[in-house]
Amino acid sequence: MAADHARRPRRGRARRPGPDRGDRVRTLHPDLQTHLENDATTVCLAWIVRRTDGASLGFTDHDRPLMIAGTLCEPQTGFTAGAAEASMGLGGDISDVSGALSSSAVSETDIERGAYDGADVALYLVNWEAPETASLLRRFHVGEITREGRAFRVELRSLSATLDQPRGRFFTRHCDAGLGDARCGFALSATPGYSASGTVSGGDGARSIDLAGIGVHPDRWFDHGVLRFDGGVRAGDMLSVSAASLSDASIMRILLREPVGVSPATGDPVTLFAGCDKTFATCKAKFSNQLNFQGFPHMPGDDRALSYVHSDAVFDGGPLVP
Repeated sequence: MAADHARRPRRGRARRPGPDRGDRVRTLHPDLQTHLENDATTVCLAWIVRRTDGASLGFTDHDRPLMIAGTLCEPQTGFTAGAAEASMGLGGDISDVSGALSSSAVSETDIERGAYDGADVALYLVNWEAPETASLLRRFHVGEITREGRAFRVELRSLSATLDQPRGRFFTRHCDAGLGDARCGFALSATPGYSASGTVSGGDGARSIDLAGIGVHPDRWFDHGVLRFDGGVRAGDMLSVSAASLSDASIMRILLREPVGVSPATGDPVTLFAGCDKTFATCKAKFSNQLNFQGFPHMPGDDRALSYVHSDAVFDGGPLVP
């Protein structure tokens, strides 16, 4: 029963959070504020996770389920909330929640597939005897998730942490567009020869996957490309390819940039897309898309500024890249 929870003695009057940060609550529910001013309180914390696919999950450090903001919060006694690193100004705050994968709603497959990447997390202060008075304390976005066995740790980043993310263009010799996106303009899927369908035939379970039925293509054609799963447990997932090579006449071995994670099953259908190393030469020779190149290939770099002057050097203002 709820009464089994130890009542927490009051340690001073509750302070209303100030209006300095947009991701912190400004007021508490009046009944909860009155409850906190008593000599003893019956409060706990609850987390509600709203994934980008619309699914909502709730957890609490109380010993029984609580209905908070329309979401049933499961009792997770193994959860441990870390201390938040609060900062002044516009810097992003970071805290974390750790525990075990004891909830059936949280699967290793979903974590590996990135279902929780960027999810919204709302932290509530709850009077478990009157959960309808729950008050929102903070809002976070899910950052890095690390696991060891069945234990996990979730980094929670404050909404102001988004201000730390890069914005705008990168002025480099290499293209900063994604192959096939609106800025690139190349019709990757619709252009014959730049994608191939096949099936999973094996792999080492770490960073490589073997594919059958891809066929013969020019050497290094799929380096820096994308592997898309069209069925099976990884359906819809897209993984970045580091390198691709034919191990024999019928099997292509794909080396991925990141660990495979949840392994696909033999026979799962896939589509492999050609890759681009973001250089002007590749854009021109491989895709004939040089007019849409989103880099600055003629921009001098440090190699020019720091190189020695010699008789063969040409500095006539002409382009560095033909």
